[in-house]
Amino acid sequence: MSIITEFRIYRFQFRRNRVIGDSQVRADEANVIALELVDEAGRVGLGFTQVLFQSIPDEAQIQLIFAEEAWPALDGIEPGTVALQVSRPRGGAIRRMTLPFEEAIQFAVWDLFAKSLGLPLWKLLGAKREAVPLYASGLDFHLSDHEFTELFGRASELGYRGFKIKVGHPDLGRDLHRLDLLQRAIGRDRPVMIDANEAWTAHEAIFALKTFVNAGFPIYWAEDPVPRDDLDGLRLLRQSGLTRINSGEYLNLSGKKRLLEAGACDILNVNGHVTDVMRAGWLAGEANVEVALGNTMLESGVNTALALPGVRWLEHSFQNFEHLVERPYVIRDGLIYGHDAPGHGLVLSAEAKTVHRRPQMLARESLGPAPIYSSDRICMA
Repeated sequence: MSIITEFRIYRFQFRRNRVIGDSQVRADEANVIALELVDEAGRVGLGFTQVLFQSIPDEAQIQLIFAEEAWPALDGIEPGTVALQVSRPRGGAIRRMTLPFEEAIQFAVWDLFAKSLGLPLWKLLGAKREAVPLYASGLDFHLSDHEFTELFGRASELGYRGFKIKVGHPDLGRDLHRLDLLQRAIGRDRPVMIDANEAWTAHEAIFALKTFVNAGFPIYWAEDPVPRDDLDGLRLLRQSGLTRINSGEYLNLSGKKRLLEAGACDILNVNGHVTDVMRAGWLAGEANVEVALGNTMLESGVNTALALPGVRWLEHSFQNFEHLVERPYVIRDGLIYGHDAPGHGLVLSAEAKTVHRRPQMLARESLGPAPIYSSDRICMA
């Protein structure tokens, strides 16, 4: 086992291939930090941090922040030690970093840890399968009807196993209209999920769900229908039996534990922090609750999705990030596969480091055209 000896930071800023958003937010620009951790054997672990809805500092400033706030806990430490350690935060130690490096660090150290053992990350985490179903997620609240129909129609052609749309519009009729458009685009034979991003009260959610069902639109799950800490409201919705309740996306590990203890969800939503996702999966297993993997950078959540037996789905939202890596994960017939290389298998491309890197913050008018998302290519074996 080798210790971590070096870090490298790369800053990216580019237009998204479409406006993404929900009932609360919207964005048409991507701001991404790539972190490479290098061990004394020369192995490289890669992680990503995405900052939503705001710009990020110049690369030199990001490096300075990382060196001051994150590097002291990594320098000279074995990757496995960082990946598996259990901390005991107290007092002033409980604080967020200036930039959200935590997910990038976890992913990079797990990448290094798996490489040091010569194992694909999903196998190191205990996976007994090599593929997991994908559901298509439009992040579609601000799309036109035409754009909405085109996106989900293409996802249906590619064989995605489920479809999730954004709801929570002040006019419930607009949500019904979108569900009708979706059904016309995909048919009636695959599950439909909705995500309100905390737009409703519990009674508003019950009314909306009854309206959808009575209109002929059965809902496989309702994600974050009410605010994250409204455990009574979530429990009321679960007890209504109108659909499965998916929650936990916005909660840390302690919050997810309270959610499970309150019996307030049917499905626990987890994201990209490898260590925390595995621990949350263990808690969900103890509570006999299904786990769903939400959006993760470049679908890197496939590694934990394959490893946790309670996961039936991985979210895929067709974001144009694939130009950042040499070889995205294979997607075929609505399934996503783990890489067979040691580590998580994603490698920052030479083109990303040279052509696409943006060391200084750019004005919006200087971003140029959006990198093209090549859905056909990544759906090939």
